[in-house]
Amino acid sequence: MHYWFLFILPLLIFSTPALAQTLESDSFSTSSEYVLEIDEHEYSISYTVNANVIAMEIDPESKSLLIGLDETYDSQFFIGLEHDLINAENNEFIILVDGEEVYYQITSDSERSTFEFFVPVGSEEVEIIGTHVIPEFSIGAIFGFIVMISSVMIIAKMKPSFFTL
Repeated sequence: MHYWFLFILPLLIFSTPALAQTLESDSFSTSSEYVLEIDEHEYSISYTVNANVIAMEIDPESKSLLIGLDETYDSQFFIGLEHDLINAENNEFIILVDGEEVYYQITSDSERSTFEFFVPVGSEEVEIIGTHVIPEFSIGAIFGFIVMISSVMIIAKMKPSFFTL
């Protein structure tokens, strides 16, 4: 008789679910890239998370990067951000997941910071708060301010007749 199948059958039964689970979780948590355009400048944001990233946006008032998530599963969120996009003094950022502050790890080099933190199942929003975001005070605003002050100074020096009574 063929008894060899009794040795192979348990191997197939017990190894198949583990293999299927590993493949399923690894295939969903792949590295992706989001291109954020601000003032005609593109920032490439690389990330890895077991969720769908539906949007990213800079909020200059709160000096933060907002990230919208959908179909989130328990996972580690890795995200690399350029220092020009968002930065914090002494790398002291605050990261909120659905409004709750979370612990994070950060590695920085001269160009970017990479964050790692946990996002639980069902999370919908991540906010990374720093002390500086782009555009905080754009070059266009500076140029407009200079033109306005120059115009006032020129008009004041000329003393046009419509200013005198």
